Amino acid sequence: MFSFRMYSFMGGGLFCAGISNILLVVSTATDYWMQYRHSNNYMHQGLWRYCMPGKCMYHTDSIAYWDATRAFMILSILACFFGLCIGVMAFIHYSSFDGFDKTFASGILFFMSCFFVLLAMAVYTGVTVNYYGKRYGNWRFSWSYIMGWVSVVLTFFSGIFYMCAYRMHECPHHSSSR
Repeated sequence: MFSFRMYSFMGGGLFCAGISNILLVVSTATDYWMQYRHSNNYMHQGLWRYCMPGKCMYHTDSIAYWDATRAFMILSILACFFGLCIGVMAFIHYSSFDGFDKTFASGILFFMSCFFVLLAMAVYTGVTVNYYGKRYGNWRFSWSYIMGWVSVVLTFFSGIFYMCAYRMHECPHHSSSR
């Protein structure tokens, strides 16, 4: 028996996860993780490229913190995407996998996505602040980076919503007695 409150939690989880997945993809793909001033020009960089006025170039060095940040962001995107797919199947009662609780699995995948993006943001923040903070005075994090932090919050709440829905599904006597 599925209750209206359980569907509300699942709907909220899907909404947060959908927005988060979009933000994760945009954040990972765009070149505005950091902006700085160099030789009187504003420059910006992302995980894949750095840009000067009128020209962008790919990072050619394999720098460990960029590689780690990229890997964690990609893992986060994948976990969130699969969580969304399984979450939609749970929402519409698609029962291809009996004995497999799709609500719980979605919640776990959203928490995994949150963990991966949190690791990516922590690695990038720590190294960037340590490196640029000591060498350059005129730099700042930019909107692609901020989108990454917003997705940390959204994936966390997606996991919370799906775990609440799971608890309501697992304990129907608790939700019906209120």
